[in-house]
Amino acid sequence: MQEKLGNKIMVETVNVTAGYRKGEILHGVDFCAEKGEITTLIGANGSGKSTLLRVILGFLPFWGGDVRIDNISLKAMSREALARKIAYLPQGKNVPDISAERMVLHGRFPYLRYPRKYGAEDYRIAETAMMQTGIAEFAHRQMAELSGGMRQKVYIAMALAQQAEVIVMDEPTTYLDIGQQLKFAQLMRQLSAEGKTIIMVLHDILLAMKLSDRIAALQDGRILKYGTPDDIIRSGIVERLYGVAVKSLCTEAGVQYFYDICKEV
Repeated sequence: MQEKLGNKIMVETVNVTAGYRKGEILHGVDFCAEKGEITTLIGANGSGKSTLLRVILGFLPFWGGDVRIDNISLKAMSREALARKIAYLPQGKNVPDISAERMVLHGRFPYLRYPRKYGAEDYRIAETAMMQTGIAEFAHRQMAELSGGMRQKVYIAMALAQQAEVIVMDEPTTYLDIGQQLKFAQLMRQLSAEGKTIIMVLHDILLAMKLSDRIAALQDGRILKYGTPDDIIRSGIVERLYGVAVKSLCTEAGVQYFYDICKEV
């Protein structure tokens, strides 16, 4: 992959093996995400998607191979340096008893020195992030008072306030209705156009096809196929993973994707 994408790679795993006490989950995984692109991981439950994210984030030590962020080995990076490089939006989140603004300000933690006090620049960056995600008017509302979709926007704003070059998201469209999903997609395209590297896990295959520059399809801790949405469709990987075909149709509005029943079903 290094030869294919050149020096624009922001995140790369090289022959990575990793797992938990019960055994190995990832088996020699080669993966990369390019600067300014949206790369999505797809695969059935238990395929290794979240484990791969945890390895990239430094939450789970890998047993073999290497992980590189902007061509620097993860093993050579401090926690502070890594936090300035990667922002993370997890799938399951507790609802803290604080305001939306304070939650967004948590994204500034990697830049604070002791004693940890927010400065004018931190508040400015947090406000900009809230405006980008459309939650500025809810800045002083308590997190518990917000809907699930609105809280999700707060967490996205927190990731933006971190000003990291890489944004990693695990099922970021959870709780978002169709209108909010479209706005989310627009925001992700805007951020990638600004040079952000975005890595996400999605179960919504049609959204993954529409939104992603590249897709990595996982099964049993291995990447079966890595390529553009068209590459993934032509490969038949979706049928293999889910038993449902995905097809594309060119319209005046652009390429549209839809599900189709597999012939053998």
